[in-house]
Amino acid sequence: MELSKFAKTHEPPYYAVIFTSQRTDIDKGYEKMANRMVDLASQEKGFLGIESARDSELGITISYWDSMDAIKNWKENSAHKIAQEKGKTEWYKNYSVRICKVERDYSF
Repeated sequence: MELSKFAKTHEPPYYAVIFTSQRTDIDKGYEKMANRMVDLASQEKGFLGIESARDSELGITISYWDSMDAIKNWKENSAHKIAQEKGKTEWYKNYSVRICKVERDYSF
């Protein structure tokens, strides 16, 4: 799945998972795993889209879901669990996850 500038979501309400991270210097397999996670997430029931940006200091990825159950199922996905563990042990200095309910959206 190729990332576009803006995710195509549906009418609110829906949910956003905001993943903010700082990377380590270890790159061993990171990009391949990140691309695999986007592909897998896009196949999950309830997945609506994803947006991501990174500079030399900070990365922010926002995934959009139709329900809290869909988010929970993705968190428990076995391949995603492997990526989470590698992130903790190799790829990230630190990260935070925030889950928000989107009640309104508009764009230009």
